[in-house]
Amino acid sequence: MNRFYLITNEVKDPDGSYTGRITEYLEKRGGEVICVDNIEAALPKEKHDGVKECVLVLGGDGTLLRAARNMMDRDIPLLGINLGTLGYLAEVEIGAIEPALDQLLADDYTREERMMLAGTVNSAEGSQEHYALNDIVITRCGSLQILTFLIYVNGQFLNRFSADGMIVATPTGSTGYNMSAGGPVVEPAASLLLLTPICPHTLNTRSIVLAPEDEIRIEIPQGKDGRQQSVEANYDGSHKLSLRTGDNIVIRRADRTTGILKLNTESFLSVLHKKMSE
Repeated sequence: MNRFYLITNEVKDPDGSYTGRITEYLEKRGGEVICVDNIEAALPKEKHDGVKECVLVLGGDGTLLRAARNMMDRDIPLLGINLGTLGYLAEVEIGAIEPALDQLLADDYTREERMMLAGTVNSAEGSQEHYALNDIVITRCGSLQILTFLIYVNGQFLNRFSADGMIVATPTGSTGYNMSAGGPVVEPAASLLLLTPICPHTLNTRSIVLAPEDEIRIEIPQGKDGRQQSVEANYDGSHKLSLRTGDNIVIRRADRTTGILKLNTESFLSVLHKKMSE
């Protein structure tokens, strides 16, 4: 491949030095690069320069997640270049940029398709659907109080949870908030849904692993003593929708995937060991 978009997190690369370094390296070797400085901006429509073959995401896991959301309707795979600290999605470290770019130019890579989540919030104002690659997290947006959730799977009542929040994660997102909340770490190529309570107010609540075809409905009932509850549904930590008592969110496997390029031949367990040792 030799046609690229380059999305830059300006906070991580304030002077543009890494952006310039990558652009210059690729163009000297016959590559075509279009730089997009604003993560939230839509990528430019193709005109005469041909369809781009790869999106290089310069920043960290958060930058790559936002890029994945913006790239949902464009079948172009992503490669993350890590300028942050602990990155699981951004595979290429800053000291290995040039060898990674050489691999791309030589078509020496594999492409993985990562499942995504579709979350539909149903409220008195109507329904809104958004997508996430890592997770959809339902947390409080008001005072520090215990939240109550009613969980249904495929229309069947599962349980009433009292917790600080609920996480529904993909295998890709298992190493994110899900892991911090005590949920299992899952091979990213797997197909399943993870349901993990955040700080559950019980001694025996654990994460629940569900089939990828399952549909999860989380209802927001009245809280303790009949009080009204106000919560937020956060999609990959960057886009949020508000819910109140009487609302619900339905989460299922999305009908689209995110393409992630892999250059590293290390196993997932080897990478996990290295990251957990940092």
